[in-house]
Amino acid sequence: MGISRDSVHKRRATGGKQKPWRKKRKFELARPAAATKLGAKRVHVVRTRGGNQKFRALRLDAGNFSWGTEATTRKSRIINVVYNASNNEFTRTNTLVKNTIIQIDSTPFRQWYEAHYGVEIGKKKTKKDEKAEGAAEKKKSKHVLATLKGRQEDRELDKALEDQFVTGRLYACISSRPGQSGRADGYILEGQELAFYVRKLAKKSGKKEKE
Repeated sequence: MGISRDSVHKRRATGGKQKPWRKKRKFELARPAAATKLGAKRVHVVRTRGGNQKFRALRLDAGNFSWGTEATTRKSRIINVVYNASNNEFTRTNTLVKNTIIQIDSTPFRQWYEAHYGVEIGKKKTKKDEKAEGAAEKKKSKHVLATLKGRQEDRELDKALEDQFVTGRLYACISSRPGQSGRADGYILEGQELAFYVRKLAKKSGKKEKE
């Protein structure tokens, strides 16, 4: 018996059962879940109804992630899976599905931020660094310095995000469907959403310590 996507086997909203009035149909077929894991990229192409294609990602290790408040997107390496609301097993087995909370490498975003604003983040400054910064500013043209100064007027970096840059890892959420599109793209968590998941992770780690 194949996997089917029919609804005849389900009960009605009132609780009543439907009697099957036909057998399974080709257009109701389903396929096994992709269960995309964290690892070297491996994507299979699946032929679907109408000669169309789905891209079944079996393993992925990177994706394009958007930084909403800065309106920029960078390709970044996925480091690990930290939380999944639907199933704890997905966290344990590093399975990538839509809405999985992951940690990504912050380097591409840190480099962009430093180039765009001329401000270093994710580093504890020493006197040597300050001297090096002064020397680098002298090399920049007046036009570039004026541009950077203008950008810095509206610059705001969330404290929670800044702390993450120090660790070299950012919390992100996958918004694509790896088993359908063959990609693990998403966005960086910020603001209230980031605070919500930080609380969840703290609660989860607290339970582990008790055990």
